[in-house]
Amino acid sequence: MAGTGYVYCARVGKLVVIEGLDGAGKRTLATGLTAALNAEGRSVASHAFPRYGISVHADLVRDALYGKVGDLSDSVYGMAVLYALDRRGAADEIRKDLEEHDVVLLDRYVASNAAYNAARLHQDENGEFVEWVRALEIDRFGLPVPDLHLLLRVPVEVAAERAAKREQDDDTRTRDLYESDGSLQSRCGIVYDGLARTGWLAPWQVVDGRTDVDFSKLLAPLFTP
Repeated sequence: MAGTGYVYCARVGKLVVIEGLDGAGKRTLATGLTAALNAEGRSVASHAFPRYGISVHADLVRDALYGKVGDLSDSVYGMAVLYALDRRGAADEIRKDLEEHDVVLLDRYVASNAAYNAARLHQDENGEFVEWVRALEIDRFGLPVPDLHLLLRVPVEVAAERAAKREQDDDTRTRDLYESDGSLQSRCGIVYDGLARTGWLAPWQVVDGRTDVDFSKLLAPLFTP
């Protein structure tokens, strides 16, 4: 991409993104997928967004979500830019991992920005905000495009119960402004469904978060000649 300063090398690995509501079980799915891929002899690199404790932009997001940065959290576009800058800061590392590993597995990525903030604006997958996120993160920032999205779908009530239990069991995982807003979570789930239905950015597979996952079948299309 001219003018970005990036040097693009041959891409070997597959970029797989896990998306879903807070409390859907994304971390558990990532752990299971990594173990299954390793058992098949495939190397995996993993990243989770936001990169709290690593990226200044992610830490500003966290502060805003807990009401520590004045009215910053009220700005949908301001928050979206912070999320995007966090990912931009990780882009070179993701590209390097794609050169060196069979799979790069991401817990949240560009679609999270599109889904949550479109939901905050009461827009759907066809709204102007989703297109704005794509133009910002993919076109302007040059982030790698996923090969596959895995949408971990669970009812909003189930996700909320899991998030509440996580909060109860771990005092470092207090629910933030978004996680505690049931209406936002519900609208976000609808946007996620729309993104999956339209194949936004890349193919999507929907995974039922209430049942056991057949890991061997989930990623098989990525490695089929």
